[in-house]
Amino acid sequence: MTPSRRTSLLALAGAVVVGALTALQARINGQLGVALGDGLVAAVISFGSGLALVGLLSAVTPAGRRGVCRLVRGLHDRDVPAWMLLGGLAGALTVATQGLAVGIIGVSLFTVGVVAGQTVNGLVLDRVGYGPAGVVAITPGRLLGGALSLVAVGISLLSDTATGVPWWMLLLPFLAGAGIAWQQATNGRLRARVHSALTATLVNFAGGTAALAVAAAISITVAGPPTAYPAEPGLYTGGAIGVAYIFLTAALVGYTGVLLFGLGAVVGQLVASVLLDALWPSAASPPLGQALAMVAVALTSVVVAAARRPRRAR
Repeated sequence: MTPSRRTSLLALAGAVVVGALTALQARINGQLGVALGDGLVAAVISFGSGLALVGLLSAVTPAGRRGVCRLVRGLHDRDVPAWMLLGGLAGALTVATQGLAVGIIGVSLFTVGVVAGQTVNGLVLDRVGYGPAGVVAITPGRLLGGALSLVAVGISLLSDTATGVPWWMLLLPFLAGAGIAWQQATNGRLRARVHSALTATLVNFAGGTAALAVAAAISITVAGPPTAYPAEPGLYTGGAIGVAYIFLTAALVGYTGVLLFGLGAVVGQLVASVLLDALWPSAASPPLGQALAMVAVALTSVVVAAARRPRRAR
């Protein structure tokens, strides 16, 4: 095996790890929300700790300081539009959904909903040319992939355990996935303007933490603050896990390409979600057989949507 081939395979394995970390973060934030009795407070803790880590890295690394300087200069010269700073709102929605829903519906149902939302909204955003790659044609394969992702969501709703879950809790993962697709396109544009993934990450964590802080303040005003905080230190690691997989993404995607990295991450996320539900079940986690079926369909939808049509020979 050549060194380049070995490097590519290691990077692909790293992409699978990134997906698994994403599922683990969702489960941790969900359990923290259940323990606190307030998913929004749990989301603030997760996003706030991530902001602290990214802020520290931006301050102590030369690349981080250069990126912040380019951001400030771009905002002053209006080379960076203000709307490019809003990607953190989608991240806030995702983490809030984790804190509100994952502790109840489980990781696999949450993950399938997110994958469906990403796939469907990704089709729309590509068609209108919102992402940094401009207008991307909608192929039959991408349409079929979007349809299969919705089939996976339909399978997830067949469980008796899902019937007692509020409808909004089942809708939130799909909306979070749609927001992630928009966030990725927005972050791609911001990274291109400031030439720094770290600075784009800092902007996302800052905006998301601010939005979640407002939402949590409203929640506390209405329902009161949490009466107790869990003693398990592992429940407070969601922010650090988020920072870890963001930086792994930035480091590995150059070796695999965006398409292969995305497939590897989805594999890791879906497989880890089934394992987490089996080992650390939630109140409404689907049965193992149903979880395997919906995850298999969701994974197929991503592969079909990402497959490229072979070029015809001239």
